[in-house]
Amino acid sequence: MSTGHHRRSLRCWQPRPAARLQLVCLPHAGGGASFYRTWLTLLSPDVELLAVQYPGREDRWSDPMTGRMDELVSAIADDLAAELDRPYALFGHSMGSAVAWELAHALPNRGARPPRRLFASGREAPGTARPGQIHQQNDDVLCAELERLGGTHRDVFADPELRAAVLGYVRNDYRLIETYQPRPSQRARLDCPITVLTGAADAEFDGRRADGTGGWAPLTTGSTQVHTLPGGHFYLVPQRSRVVATVVRQLDPSLAMASRWPSTP
Repeated sequence: MSTGHHRRSLRCWQPRPAARLQLVCLPHAGGGASFYRTWLTLLSPDVELLAVQYPGREDRWSDPMTGRMDELVSAIADDLAAELDRPYALFGHSMGSAVAWELAHALPNRGARPPRRLFASGREAPGTARPGQIHQQNDDVLCAELERLGGTHRDVFADPELRAAVLGYVRNDYRLIETYQPRPSQRARLDCPITVLTGAADAEFDGRRADGTGGWAPLTTGSTQVHTLPGGHFYLVPQRSRVVATVVRQLDPSLAMASRWPSTP
């Protein structure tokens, strides 16, 4: 991806054409690509970061949103397939983990190689995650849900216009993930390893409820590892350095052993 250029679904703030690996990051419900921008200072120069921008937010404000997983994944996969020219991994948080799993199936159908690894954060596996009806509730209930999860700054709700705008795309994303009906038993299992990350106090993830991996292990013929870090659903914000270090180590242990890029507290 050349400097200054991006496909509609992708953001690459620092192209690294010499990097050996690409890391594709998928945001949570209501999230945008900018959620991952701070990872740039923590990633090895050998890893190029591609963040996915869902429509209807940030710099895609005017693009119509979609409430269907298949439509969202199809658009992202079309853009990604043209950019994945090196081994890559998919990282998704919360809703993004389901999008990542769908992409792992969709991308090889478009001529891309399979992912090297899937990182699933903050959500149980498709077919295991509990359904919800938050998208059908009023704005106050939706705000309370966002405050419970801790991913939205309280000041957002103080401005009526900003509150209405944010709740518009948050509700859309909740509708998408809450009406999503995956059928893992009807899909081929992935071949890549899966790394599951979760916050120790995250009520959205209960590994004990499904085989200790949140149901992710049966979705691949590869290995499955679970990493539990301190924090709640958005554990990866205060634990950013540890999360990125885990990702780099899992992608390629040699990158974690080499001290070739500045450390960040």
